[in-house]
Amino acid sequence: MPFACIFVPDFPVEALLRAEPELRARSLAVLEGKVPLQKVFAANENARRAGVSPGMTKLQIEACAGLALRVRSLPQEAAAHAALLDCAQSFSPRVEAAGCDTIVLDLAGLQPLFGPLPEIARALARRASGLGLEASVAVAGNPDTAVLAARGFSGVTVIHEGKEAEQLGSLPVEVLFGNPAQASAQLLETFSRWGIRKLRDLAALPDVALSERLGQAGIDLQKLARGTTSRTLVPIEPPLIFEEVIELEYPLVLLEPLAFLLRQLLEQLCARLEARALATQELRLGLELENGWQTEEVGTGNSAHTGRAQARLFQRTLRLPVPLLDSRTFLKLLQLDLKAHPPGAPIVKIHLAAESVRPRAAQNGLFLPPSPEPEKLELTLARIAGIVGEDKVGSLELLDTHRPGGFLMQRFAPGLFSPQRHRATEKTNNKRSADASAPLCLCGDGLVTALRIFRPPVDVVVTMQEGKPASINCPKRKEIQGTILWAAGPWRSSGDWWEQEGWARDEWDIAVQGEIGIALYRLVRDLLGAGWFVEGTYD
Repeated sequence: MPFACIFVPDFPVEALLRAEPELRARSLAVLEGKVPLQKVFAANENARRAGVSPGMTKLQIEACAGLALRVRSLPQEAAAHAALLDCAQSFSPRVEAAGCDTIVLDLAGLQPLFGPLPEIARALARRASGLGLEASVAVAGNPDTAVLAARGFSGVTVIHEGKEAEQLGSLPVEVLFGNPAQASAQLLETFSRWGIRKLRDLAALPDVALSERLGQAGIDLQKLARGTTSRTLVPIEPPLIFEEVIELEYPLVLLEPLAFLLRQLLEQLCARLEARALATQELRLGLELENGWQTEEVGTGNSAHTGRAQARLFQRTLRLPVPLLDSRTFLKLLQLDLKAHPPGAPIVKIHLAAESVRPRAAQNGLFLPPSPEPEKLELTLARIAGIVGEDKVGSLELLDTHRPGGFLMQRFAPGLFSPQRHRATEKTNNKRSADASAPLCLCGDGLVTALRIFRPPVDVVVTMQEGKPASINCPKRKEIQGTILWAAGPWRSSGDWWEQEGWARDEWDIAVQGEIGIALYRLVRDLLGAGWFVEGTYD
């Protein structure tokens, strides 16, 4: 039964390089500890060639030319470990976390899907590189041999069955203990005195003599060196949490460098979601500010809530109408949202999370994508909202009230217009139309019921005679003025008297003799003190 191991050398360094890939070609050292007692925790290959080693103080390495220094970031390491798990679980459901930098996965039954074992190993390395992690991948017949090969050999390695001891023999004995800094000093000293430098030397020792001197621990190490261990994986089921974090060296003030970092985070999130065959419908952006006072924003559109609080976190939530997986679209939407709602203070930390959902099922055309594309439509709505306001863009939803023109502006979502909901809404509207006695007016031989609503209603001055409107005058529209030839009404309606926003009004249908001839209007008088206004005209 084949197993694969994904090992990331210098894992703390690689976790930081995911956020700053431009440092990959430079010498980089990761510091840990309190200032000014910081020491080197990890370094990349270029830094080690320059003489930097773990345990050195910051003062000792400051003389190295071209050396980049970064503080260890545990949140970024957690995000890198989660990305490594996503890489493994995109191939196999049986995955074991052997360490923060080591993942073991079961390859049983995967060859018909992904090809032979060398091809699977190369695909794993490419997927890890796409997630921002340069990893070594090894394939062997048991998990422990795969781990040793991945830690000892760089690149892609395939250990053939029956040749484990031969292929592992060239590795140093330190690889048995994982990180050399965590190795047992006593065992390493014993092996050094015996002249044991390579795994082949340990594998050649007699079993009985080794057991007499080192006990069961020596036998277990010898089995590892020979590649004859056998055990089962302990698979894990990590929660589907997709988060990325960047801790900044210097506070950001402008939105342009922030967009550059957001692009990297979005690309990493989209790559992780794609590895799990998922998409997202909600993005949560958290910005830690340099000062303690900020305006906290939660939600977008009409669900936004603004409050003044003493906190260090500025939050924005971007909700999408359909599941998407396009980092460029996400970046543009976040830019438009931050332009409308700036953080208001320098940024020292960026946190971005995505809620995973199943991707939408859509059948494309043979030559053209479906029109309009959801990504372009969402960007267009975001740009319009930035000009006219978030509460003026969306789709209408009728309220359960008899108030004329009662509706609520909701965020546009194609799911709201499903056939089932459309039929239910149509049935409800037909019932309301049957129950309500809508005012009609005669015009010639037929009935006119098509009313073109004015948005907003037009304020007018009305002269009453014997309780009925006699003339009308509109300073803003000259065509809505003149003598009222006849008037039908009033139809009185009221409601919501138990709330502050109650309403009561009289409606008239009038015919006005104006400059352009006879025109029909809907005239309304607000009984609560708002005066007269023309609500619309009959076509």
